[in-house]
This record gives sequence, C-alpha cells and structure tokens, in this order.
Amino acid sequence: MLGFIIRCVIAASVLGLNFYAFYSGHWGWGIVVIFLSALVILSFFRNENMLLALNQMRLGNQEKANFYLKRISRPDLMPKKQHAYVLYLKAMLGTQELGFAKSEQLLRKAIAMGLRTAQDNAVARLHLAGICAQTGRKTEAQSLLSEAKKMDKNGILKDQISMMQKQMTMVVSKNQMRMAQMHKGRVKTPKMR
Repeated sequence: MLGFIIRCVIAASVLGLNFYAFYSGHWGWGIVVIFLSALVILSFFRNENMLLALNQMRLGNQEKANFYLKRISRPDLMPKKQHAYVLYLKAMLGTQELGFAKSEQLLRKAIAMGLRTAQDNAVARLHLAGICAQTGRKTEAQSLLSEAKKMDKNGILKDQISMMQKQMTMVVSKNQMRMAQMHKGRVKTPKMR
C-alpha cells in the first residue's frame, strides 16, 4: 500500500511539473516530462516485482524469482492478467513445496484467468501435463500435451514435449498405481500347488 501511495505522489508531482513546464513556455522540457509521466503511469498497470520475477524465471534463476515473487503482498488486487502470472509463477517455482494438488490448482486458475502469450500457455499446459502424468491421469496428460504442442508455434518446447510423450508410454495407469499401493509395491507371485 505504501508503494501505491508513493507512486501516486510521484505521478501527481510529475504531472504538475509537466503543466508548469508548458505553462511557463519551456516546451522542450514539457515534452521530456511527458515521457517521464508516461513511465510513471505505466508503473500503475505493470507490477515491477512481477516483471522482475518473470524475467528471472526465464533466465533460470529461481532463487531471485522467488525473492521478487515473495515481495508481492496482495496479488488479488492486481489486474487479472498480472494475477494470472503471479499464480503461474507460484505454481512453477513452488511445485516441490506446494505439492502436486496445490500446484495443479494454481496452474488451472492461471490458465482460466488468461496468460498473455501462447508460449506461457504452452509451458503451463506442459507443466500441468507432467503433474497429471505423475498422479496417474494419462489421458488428461496426453490431451494437455497436444494442446501445448498446438500453442508452441515457434517450436521452443518441441524437445520437452517429445520427451514427455516418450515418458507417457512408460507411465502406469491410475488403476495400476492403486494396485501397487494396495500390495505395497510387491509383485504377486502365483500360488504353488
């Protein structure tokens, strides 16, 4: 909240400076200050911590991405698309800590809210397919993989998708997982007569 108040004060002072520059006849400085006021107003629509976290995640630095993501205190007050990206980043970075169920819930919510780029949608669906494969939902994972393949227009995720499809052939079904859990992983041996 303090950051929002500071941003409002800066925006008001920059706009006041802009009006003063034009009123006093300093047209050159007025035009320069217009660009400054555009940057300040743009900061109302884009959260800098979310942008930094997304950039760090794309660079592969997960620690810094987590640091910037934790600095966002109230993502529910953000615009819908930015809130979707915060959920997307939390699910992608925190799968180990959150567990599969919570991570899947966050990813589904982010996809429903709408991610901006097709590439981010493809990555989210690929990650969701991996979660579904781990929990034994093979058909749902295959449909998510086909959606991710359609959305990956540049072919960036081609290797990951093909690797996931190869792993899908080895994934056991949900019923086989249940049977293994009931028998505690033992293979049934036939009875001797």
